[in-house]
Amino acid sequence: MNLTTEHLADILIGVARAQNAVIDAMERSSPGFRNTHALPLITLAANMRAGDPRMIDLSARILMRLQGRVALDNAAVK
Repeated sequence: MNLTTEHLADILIGVARAQNAVIDAMERSSPGFRNTHALPLITLAANMRAGDPRMIDLSARILMRLQGRVALDNAAVK
């Protein structure tokens, strides 16, 4: 199987959606978890203050993007 950039983008989005489901579950059991605990740590992991994003920051940046209301497709990840 040849792994294309589209396949890799789909895999990364799928992993981020699974992580987002865990964050949603924590938010339901403990209201305020997302804004108090999850978002600051995801922002730190995504290295959002860096002007030039690195590949190592990509998965955390995808998860950060999923925290908003905007739909994410694999073209945005590529």
